Amino acid sequence: MAHLKMEELTPKQIVEELDKYIIGQNKAKKSVAIALRNRWRRQQVKDDLKDEIMPNNIIMIGPTGVGKTEIARRLANLANAPFLKVEASKYTEVGYVGRDVESMVRDLVDLGVNMVKREKSIQVAQKAEKLAEERILDLLLPRPPKKRQLTTSSHSINAYAPRAQEEALAKRESTREKLRAKLHQGKLEKRQIEVERPNDRFPIIEVFSSQGIEELGMNFQEMLGGMLPKKTKRRKVTIGEARKLLTQEETQKLLDMDEVISGAIYRMENSGIIFVDELDKVAGEKVKNGPDVSREGVQRDLLPIVEGTSVMTKYGMVKTDHILFIAAGAFHASKPSDLIPELQGRFPIRVELDSLTTEDFKRILTEPKNALIKQYTALLATEGVEITFTDDAIEEIAKTANLVNERTENIGARRLHTVLTTLLEEIMFSIPDSETKKIEVTKKLVEEKLKGIVEDEDLSRYIL
Repeated sequence: MAHLKMEELTPKQIVEELDKYIIGQNKAKKSVAIALRNRWRRQQVKDDLKDEIMPNNIIMIGPTGVGKTEIARRLANLANAPFLKVEASKYTEVGYVGRDVESMVRDLVDLGVNMVKREKSIQVAQKAEKLAEERILDLLLPRPPKKRQLTTSSHSINAYAPRAQEEALAKRESTREKLRAKLHQGKLEKRQIEVERPNDRFPIIEVFSSQGIEELGMNFQEMLGGMLPKKTKRRKVTIGEARKLLTQEETQKLLDMDEVISGAIYRMENSGIIFVDELDKVAGEKVKNGPDVSREGVQRDLLPIVEGTSVMTKYGMVKTDHILFIAAGAFHASKPSDLIPELQGRFPIRVELDSLTTEDFKRILTEPKNALIKQYTALLATEGVEITFTDDAIEEIAKTANLVNERTENIGARRLHTVLTTLLEEIMFSIPDSETKKIEVTKKLVEEKLKGIVEDEDLSRYIL
């Protein structure tokens, strides 16, 4: 489905779109649909109250593999919004080795800039292709060098010069158009030409620690670009390659980067979504001895960003007041109430996601647009093989996945991947050398392949 405009996306439609990829979890879908619609509603508020309306930040609580990340990712895709997924556990308190939480905002701005740049590039693509074509024609048929004016007393030579010049120009133009026609017909794609490319390679200098260079977001190429003369190198490439290279170059020239950056910052500040996974890993009891650099310290650093602050990025100051934060965690060993009170208050909506049942697994295998059975069918179709799964085979796969989740670690729908990979391993390995064109996966086949592994708990722990 093409991106709908925000005003066209009602909460009901948002849920319908999410249903195409995620089975169940209706409470979570409803919450994120309302949060997304509220972004658009806020944009419609006319007076200063618009700035006071805060986003509905959400905490999703549920075991791994039930669809928390997928809901947030599909939501961002639907809204065409800059989306960043981060793990809370990889951040440390400011002043310690590791990434500080402000880097997530810088990463989101970079994503926003790339997103707007891609959109603007599509708008100027046609013009860039035409300019690249003209440059290729110039390389195929170089312009004649400007001749020095001859000083002569003979009037007869001067009388014929303009006519000869016109004929030469007409002949050149005719040749150019013939070359253009051949280009359009694809007859010159393999022909080699020499193009000049900017030499963008700069020596890598490590000036700061791994934290410092990334946190400052400095682009040495841009800094030195103004001071050093631009170097170019000549490369022999086919016309097909040259078209791509020159189109990219012309696209860059046509883009107004100031417009791209201001558009990206506006979109990121008003539509950006940050998905903070593993929030439960930074919750818990306060450490008695020594600094708590990766738990409560991270929560305290995260607080101003969720509340709303200004963060310095390489594109200038960016406000985080209206970024939508969706946090998630299993919360096995801790509870949302173990977070510091100020941070709890910034995530007013709590949604508990359901554990998946055998029935859910059956639906996950077949219903979503990207269902695993559809993926394997498409993969084997590339070898000219048609694979089908009987209903009782699908049920047996779902039962097996559910049983292994109960007996070992519950990894949710991801277990289906391990079960299917083990089931189809021999088929995927031998099919290119086989004459078989049709394969039917039955309940009997599933039992034969998986029975021994499922019955031996130690074996299923390692293999499934």
